[in-house]
Amino acid sequence: MNPAAASPPLAHPAAGRGAARNPWLWVPSLYFSQGIPYVIVMTMSVVMYKRLGISNTDIALYTSWLYLPWVIKPLWSPFVDIIRTKRFWIVAMQCLVSVGLALAALAVRGAGFFGRSLALFWIMAFASATHDIAADGFYMLSMTPHEQAWWVGLRSTFYRTAMIVGSGLLVVLAGVLEQKNGLPPLEIPVQTAPTSERNSLTDGPSLHVPAPPDSVPAWERKPSPNGALHLASWPPALAIAPTERSPDEVQALIDQAKKWNQGHGFYQESTTIHRPSSLTRPSSPLQAKVSAAGNVGIFLLALSHSPEPGQKVVVTVDRHKRGLEYLGLARGDKGFRLMEGERLVFNSTNWDQPARVVIQLDPKLKGQVAVVFLASSGNIPLAWSITLFAVAGLFLAFCGWHSLMLPRPVNDGPVVTDRGLAHEFFLTLGSFFEKPGVLLAILFILLFRFDEAQLVKVISPFLLDNREAGGLGLTTSQVGLAYGTFGILALTCGGLLGGFMAARQGLKRMLPFMLGSIYLPKLAFIFLSFFQPENFLITCGAVAMEQFGYGFGFTAFMLYMLYFADGPHKTAHYAICTGFMALGMMIPGMWSGWLADRLGYKHFFIWVICSTLPGFTIALLLKIDPAFGKKQAVG
Repeated sequence: MNPAAASPPLAHPAAGRGAARNPWLWVPSLYFSQGIPYVIVMTMSVVMYKRLGISNTDIALYTSWLYLPWVIKPLWSPFVDIIRTKRFWIVAMQCLVSVGLALAALAVRGAGFFGRSLALFWIMAFASATHDIAADGFYMLSMTPHEQAWWVGLRSTFYRTAMIVGSGLLVVLAGVLEQKNGLPPLEIPVQTAPTSERNSLTDGPSLHVPAPPDSVPAWERKPSPNGALHLASWPPALAIAPTERSPDEVQALIDQAKKWNQGHGFYQESTTIHRPSSLTRPSSPLQAKVSAAGNVGIFLLALSHSPEPGQKVVVTVDRHKRGLEYLGLARGDKGFRLMEGERLVFNSTNWDQPARVVIQLDPKLKGQVAVVFLASSGNIPLAWSITLFAVAGLFLAFCGWHSLMLPRPVNDGPVVTDRGLAHEFFLTLGSFFEKPGVLLAILFILLFRFDEAQLVKVISPFLLDNREAGGLGLTTSQVGLAYGTFGILALTCGGLLGGFMAARQGLKRMLPFMLGSIYLPKLAFIFLSFFQPENFLITCGAVAMEQFGYGFGFTAFMLYMLYFADGPHKTAHYAICTGFMALGMMIPGMWSGWLADRLGYKHFFIWVICSTLPGFTIALLLKIDPAFGKKQAVG
């Protein structure tokens, strides 16, 4: 660092009321507030919709459309220059984001929440993209080049901090709220039983077995002493004989339970979580055969009495994890698998028509083994509503703070031109497409992250999905820690190291290493999908490794855009490059959820590795000045 920049200057030479402000009063909060809306719209929304029961296909398709404001941002950026001041746009967009978050918090608790919340996130995305334009322009207007150089690293740090808060801490908060509200959890003991003991719901000489009762017995769903709503199960404890069944018989029982649950409205077609059966889940033939041979048992779930009209009680069922097993530091018993009834929705019309939950034994189990399954019913919409309201309040505070603390530079005003705006705009746009090698550059920008664009929309659903669905079965809070905290920290460290190495060696020399670092660590998700480790630290390590490699390799991408945009219109040309970059993330992300549902997580992650080939091939064809990047700060 230049000795002259050892401490940040505190004043700007511009004159006028409020022209000079200590940058510590506004730069950290400005760039923190710049990052929060983006991460909420693009990352946190994926986790939220998954927890609210939206399918992977719909999540990936519709949230990918939210990239569009960043795709077309260069088209309306000139209007931010000619209408009002950049200070005005910053404060106004923060106010709009606050209103959008508050309305989204209300929308997630009502009927038709998916479409309404998406519309509000769309408005927030446009506000966030406009805020980006104004904030970056205001940063350059309010500071001397010397101040800009000193603060460039710190502003990036606060933006990354927003990434951690948005995809990490806010997700953890929502997860904690999910667990702290709703009905008391219900424990259902499940154990193997001697062959002589019959399971009245499934055991029988043939498929013509007695049908499960149409309701949980009244004594099992009697109201609690204080009249509060609670869950009830029948039988109170489930015993399954460790005998083998034919694959067709097992599948028939699972299909019967699924048909019952769908027919009674415990989940709907539009929000059904795609869960391949044990017979169709992508795996080896031996694994499919073994999975289908274990005996199954069924227990029933219902509510003690009718909820309020319009109230939905979302119940999730999973194996109860305690102590070190909950943290992923100890192995649990894998001999019992949940095959149907992972997520159930009760309301005033089906509360007394019990949902059917199917548990399958590992055929290798012969002795006496017992586990506990937990039916929990946190109020998921309420948890996310509270989280969004909290962020809305934060942005209202940002709006008030920046209306007082942002400086008022004398040169921050509408840019007045003599009927030349449209001419200059199209002249600048045309000059971009006249640059040498423009077609190859556009292909590189579009395809460099072809794999990442598909992966990023599926990571959170994969981490959240039940193990029997091919996921890792993490809680919402664990996803916030693994992906949103450790992952983002690793991403930041990788980016810092990438910038340091590029400054020493130059982009051309580091490009092959950066290509390897951004593509090869994605093998970590193949490992996670095939082995499904229960140790939470292993999952965190794999996610962090992939994110570190991505951060290191992404430096090459950003540097190449700076290299290609260099010239008389470098600011505008760089903005056009970022538009193509967002387009390259938007389109592949739209089909990624559908593809993951069709292939299963294992084969999808293999496809992601294969989809690195176009970007890798085009990168090797790029012509780059060997001296570019050396001894230059990345910013």
